[in-house]
Amino acid sequence: MMDGEAPTGTAPEMDAIGALEALLRTRHSCRGYRPDAVPRDVIERILAVAQLTPSWCNTQPWRVHVTGGAATEELREAVLQAARAGAPAPDIAFPQEYLGVYRDRRRVSGLQLYAATGVAAGDREASRRQALENFRFFGAPHVAIVTTEAALGPYGAVDCGAYVTGFMLAAQALGVASIAQASLAMYAPILRARLGIPEGRQVLCGISFGYEDTAHPANAFRTDRAPLAEVVDWHGA
Repeated sequence: MMDGEAPTGTAPEMDAIGALEALLRTRHSCRGYRPDAVPRDVIERILAVAQLTPSWCNTQPWRVHVTGGAATEELREAVLQAARAGAPAPDIAFPQEYLGVYRDRRRVSGLQLYAATGVAAGDREASRRQALENFRFFGAPHVAIVTTEAALGPYGAVDCGAYVTGFMLAAQALGVASIAQASLAMYAPILRARLGIPEGRQVLCGISFGYEDTAHPANAFRTDRAPLAEVVDWHGA
């Protein structure tokens, strides 16, 4: 290799980055599922791959509660009832507000969802019905509730966020759709009581998953990603 020449990746390396990029590009937040259960061995494979996620000092702070069958239905009903009552009690505080570009990106995503599902601007009843779909797990046959060790604070939560990404990419690789849902953490006491989550652990989020209903209108749009210039500042590179 000549001085100043960029290294060339080997074929296996290029195949690996291409596969990763393909998973990231094709994965999306699925909001409509078929009722078919995901086989236990497939779920275990997803979990085994996600378990390879790196963590701060190898603490592996995640503890995951996975439901299926009647357990999913019972939890779905309990969370939905809590959401209708409207008394959220998250373990971890939600953002105080969305400002600037973060507000804009969030708004665009919401408008895309409403356009896909036929929710007209200003139709509060229709928007409320769509919002409640979060607490129905969008009809998914499974949900994974991700918890973190409270004593580890933000570092534990960050590690669990990486785990969520690992889980969703592993699911995508196996043909299983998913959506990460911070909304489920709004009803942490319900999840704690139903799933036996100890007080020393905090509910971070849920991941609803299953096989995508490709005909569902909520799955008809894709969000975009900001260009690198908006998210990267270079220093001496």
